Amino acid sequence: MRMGNIFTSLCFMSKLWSKNDDDDDDDDDVSCCNVHFSGGNVNLITTKENWEQKIEEARNDNKIVVANFSASWCSPCKMIAPFYCELSEKQPSLTFLVVDVDELSELSSLWEVKATPTFFFIKDGKKFDSLLGANKTELQNKITAIVDSETPPCQS
Repeated sequence: MRMGNIFTSLCFMSKLWSKNDDDDDDDDDVSCCNVHFSGGNVNLITTKENWEQKIEEARNDNKIVVANFSASWCSPCKMIAPFYCELSEKQPSLTFLVVDVDELSELSSLWEVKATPTFFFIKDGKKFDSLLGANKTELQNKITAIVDSETPPCQS
């Protein structure tokens, strides 16, 4: 089972999805699903080109990227996937990505991923912070701090 399968089934059960017609096997594989959100979302990165496109889009939109490097066999990755999805819906000002380290091993090596899950926080294409492991509290705290630092103070 590939990361797309795991992440889709764990994270998007209540979301609207449709199976890709090019998927001819009979094993209920949902890795080729298109997931539609009303609000935030998690983008499944399947190619290096797709990664570069999303990083460039975020740079052009002045958005911070939260990149989750995970693996389909990783229990902590499976555990944090629904929470990561919730965060993406609550924080649409950020771009949320998920990368399967086995599917994109070259990209994972380039980013020096040593364990899964590893979360990278990226601004203007450059890493400014990271988090190793599936600690929900730490992930929430880092994302809250990022959003708070990006929000201008209220003018009275």
